[in-house]
Amino acid sequence: MADLQLTFKEMCARFDVTPRTLRYYEYIELLAPQKEGRARFYGPREVARMTLILRGRRFGFGLEEIRQWLEIYQTTGTAAQLQAFVAMADRQMAEIDRQVTELAASRADLAALRAETLRELAALGGPDA
Repeated sequence: MADLQLTFKEMCARFDVTPRTLRYYEYIELLAPQKEGRARFYGPREVARMTLILRGRRFGFGLEEIRQWLEIYQTTGTAAQLQAFVAMADRQMAEIDRQVTELAASRADLAALRAETLRELAALGGPDA
């Protein structure tokens, strides 16, 4: 059975990305579809890479970081790629933890300001008092 080959349009639809995004990922060498004239065809390798790219983006990794991580597999193999991912994940989880702490502090500040504002409104005899 022949490998699955998606057209450019099918690839965009499957991953819900714009043609511009798909072309950009090719331009920065995240994807390398087979080309026949102006047509592009995406095989299982490109589908798997696109899945990893979008997952990486969802977790907050930069495109260059994703490109370098994907390149590790090509140059040094699976074990090195997995080790690199663990290091990337550790860095990103630390960043997410920092952002969560920052958001919690912002939420607490906003809640305190809201409570103070409600007290002031009550003192003025406002409608929500």
